[in-house]
Amino acid sequence: MYVLDDLLHLMARLRDPQYGCPWDIQQNYASIVPHTIEEAYEVADAIERGDFDHLPGELGDLLFQVVYYSQLAREEGRFEFATVIDAITRKLVRRHPHVFPDGDLYGAPDMPRLDDVQVKERWEQIKAEERAEKAEAPEQLSLLDDVPAVLPALSRAAKLQKRAAQVGFDWPEALPVVDKVREELDEVLEAMSQGEPEAIAEEVGDLLFVVTNLARHLKVDPEAALRSANAKFERRFRFIEESLRRAGRPIENCALAELDALWSEAKKQEKQHTGCGG
Repeated sequence: MYVLDDLLHLMARLRDPQYGCPWDIQQNYASIVPHTIEEAYEVADAIERGDFDHLPGELGDLLFQVVYYSQLAREEGRFEFATVIDAITRKLVRRHPHVFPDGDLYGAPDMPRLDDVQVKERWEQIKAEERAEKAEAPEQLSLLDDVPAVLPALSRAAKLQKRAAQVGFDWPEALPVVDKVREELDEVLEAMSQGEPEAIAEEVGDLLFVVTNLARHLKVDPEAALRSANAKFERRFRFIEESLRRAGRPIENCALAELDALWSEAKKQEKQHTGCGG
């Protein structure tokens, strides 16, 4: 069985200027980023579908992205793959003093076990200290500075809201957020009545942002929820296509009422199979 050192050797061979793969030789940090994002989503997709037979392969694809960046950095004399391993291990030891009280990865813990709330509070405190260490002027450091701009918009909205909530800038419960959703929807309708595309886009953005906030209050991952909704839409639309294909009818020639009836039939069948609808 191959091991990590074999993968590192393979990566170096792929990037060999004389004997490597022409495509791999041409890549750089920026060109690999889209592949990294795609591989991360494929891992998430395999987990959500419960496809554990293919999960090792998807995790391998994601690991290969880290190996790729490390090889690029090694060629430039920036750092090695071992530096990545060292950095993440040190960070996690530092962020878990309740597990590694003396900072020793292999030392035996001698502290009482903390509950979930205490662990979360300690985690956030340590992360805040790390953010302050990175800043030249800590008093000017924003809580939002290290929320990655490249995150998917829904995920980033949830992280921004969560970060602001740490200092009390948040609704105390979900119901006031529901009222805010209604308020933002009314503002979308008002913008629609005025027919201003820019205003409509802005209000729709505000609506999505507050719906994300509602999801957070309900302890729902908005990105995962939307992926699930996408999958549900895809299943039902494929049902419509297959039903019409069996009937020998082009979907383009069908009225909306007929398509909607087939959609309802798809929902009905799903409810019968799973005991739930939506």
